[in-house]
Amino acid sequence: MLPVRIFILFAGLLLGYLTGQSLTHYQTGNPQTGTLNTVSLMIAGLLLGLLLSRRLEDLAVRAGEHLNRWYTLLSPRSVTAATFALVVSLVLSVLLGVLLAGVPYYRWWWNLLITLVLAGFFVPFAIRNSETFGNLVGAPVRRKNGGKILDSNVIIDGRIVELSRSGLLEGELIVPAFVLRELQQLSDHSDPQRRTRGKRGLNVLEELREVTPLRVEDWDTADLTLTDDKLVRLARETGGKLVSNDGNLGKVARLYGVTVINLNEAAVALRPQLQVGDVLNVTITKNGQQAGQGIGYLEDGTMMVVEEGAKFKNRSVRVVVVNNVQTNVGRMIFARPDNGDPVSLVGE
Repeated sequence: MLPVRIFILFAGLLLGYLTGQSLTHYQTGNPQTGTLNTVSLMIAGLLLGLLLSRRLEDLAVRAGEHLNRWYTLLSPRSVTAATFALVVSLVLSVLLGVLLAGVPYYRWWWNLLITLVLAGFFVPFAIRNSETFGNLVGAPVRRKNGGKILDSNVIIDGRIVELSRSGLLEGELIVPAFVLRELQQLSDHSDPQRRTRGKRGLNVLEELREVTPLRVEDWDTADLTLTDDKLVRLARETGGKLVSNDGNLGKVARLYGVTVINLNEAAVALRPQLQVGDVLNVTITKNGQQAGQGIGYLEDGTMMVVEEGAKFKNRSVRVVVVNNVQTNVGRMIFARPDNGDPVSLVGE
């Protein structure tokens, strides 16, 4: 950006001038030498600004983008509450300043210090309780419903249906109107791949409505254009939880205090700890249903079926996991003895 680059060059020029003037003030020699030094330092500062302008320009642009994103996602209720708290801090600071004016050694900067202390207490407190302070001055307040707000990608993913059917997602599921419009636009898109994704999302919603309570939230805001920004704003205003598979959106939402449920993270957390090929020791306690099978149990109670393990009954044997099955009643692991490893009696 040209204005940012010009400002950097001007700052380098000004820094060189101020440095030269400071040296001239302490210099007792020829005044012309001081002038020459000032001009040289100004040129050096200008060249330094030119060398650093690209990097500083990139930093300034990124900082501006972060500031603009933070500003657009600000809740009007939070801004109202912070402003109200600042007004209270200023009024109390004036009153305390009048009372302390007669105190010996009183100085004007005491008022500034008192204002900063009061603001540091009242402003964060008001923001944390913005639904109360915002309501005092007529700010629009939305009732915290504790629902779960669905993103478009988690709808298209489809796993939300099975999770709801299993009862793991409690409470009301909310589909914002702008997300529904996004799915509709995708389903009418000229690109076949996007059209397929949009239709899949609408079909998932139809199936989801038969499984659990589903509500379309007729909410939108004209000052935000990106769907991600709208989701964060809606979650903050309603106190709902955001259900999404977008990792970057989850990071931004958590920075704003929004609770995020990421199905990909949940899938990783529910992934079996034992994988195919893992080697471990297990004690065979009884025979299995099939001939030659032995049954053992892990520390957490998970049953392990060991092929050709019946001959190791009441012994600890080293086995290799060959399959890991998740059923409706729990997890079942299939393994075989690790050939070549000696078997020892229990307790040896």
